[in-house]
Amino acid sequence: MTGGLQRVASTAVLVVFSLLLTVLILWVSGYRVGDVFSGIIQGAVTATGASTSTIRWAIPLLLIGLGVVIGFRAGFFNIGGQGQFYMGACCALAVSLGWREGPAPLVILCGTLAAIGAGTAWSLLPGYLRVRFGTDEVLTTLMMSFIGALVLQYLTAGPMRNPSGTGQTAASERIPDSFRITDGSGVSTTVLLLVGGVAVLVWLLLERTRFGLAMTLVGRNPTMARWQGINAGRVGLATFALSGALAGLAGAVELYGPGARLVTGFSPEVGFTAVVVALVGLLTVGGTVVAAVLFGGLQSAILFLPIVTDLPPPALVLLHGMVAFLVTIKFQAVWRRTGPGAKAMAS
Repeated sequence: MTGGLQRVASTAVLVVFSLLLTVLILWVSGYRVGDVFSGIIQGAVTATGASTSTIRWAIPLLLIGLGVVIGFRAGFFNIGGQGQFYMGACCALAVSLGWREGPAPLVILCGTLAAIGAGTAWSLLPGYLRVRFGTDEVLTTLMMSFIGALVLQYLTAGPMRNPSGTGQTAASERIPDSFRITDGSGVSTTVLLLVGGVAVLVWLLLERTRFGLAMTLVGRNPTMARWQGINAGRVGLATFALSGALAGLAGAVELYGPGARLVTGFSPEVGFTAVVVALVGLLTVGGTVVAAVLFGGLQSAILFLPIVTDLPPPALVLLHGMVAFLVTIKFQAVWRRTGPGAKAMAS
């Protein structure tokens, strides 16, 4: 068996083992496992609108996960996608509410660019600290995510709060319907073409450009990369910028698609789940696409299960956590065994 097939097989085994372990916990807790399995399949695939819901949740996971892949390929652990996602959505909303009378295509374009810029800026600060001072990027990107959540809370409860709201939930005003690129389902031809195009561009960047090769060299062996004349600091900053830009883009897609407004703490786990998506996808573009659909289906099932079973939604989140736990252990084990350069290629 080739190395690539071994990595795929071992990751698939971990996912299946996580599922079986979760089922065992639910069975011991007194839940009917057959009903849970049936509910998962219905919620992710067979129920009316389930497949659309799966794709809807896979879209932000894929965009942020691709950013994670870029960072890990160069050996940087940018896990702050949640904050970058929030900041992108906030800036897109600011443009949209401040330019209500503008032509819809131009407003959407400007809002999306603002979101990409915000995500980039929110990622570059910890990136600069990492490159310039050697600060642990795991801690700084994580802290920036918490700050981003607080900024979202401030805006939705303050300057951007909907004055006609009920007061039960801090939420912004809705953007005009003409600014939306999907209906409430969050899926449209425009979004699918956009996300598909981004995935192709990321693959080309990583696999078919000199910069992609430089990223791989820096991730595998920074010292050797410097001997080859590669500026590892610039590569690092560029990867942080690209990673944040994709998370910011995900925020814009969320606003102009299914969201249409911002609510305090919306989609609180998407940025962190995207890290697991990238790891389950073996830090490859194709694998991340598949993993995003898998976890999108799980998210869709989480929302559907209470309809057909007495299983509370947090119980299925256990599967997310189990997969994250086991995949992270495997990732860290490979990294420790083969050295820092293996971070971007670990399986």
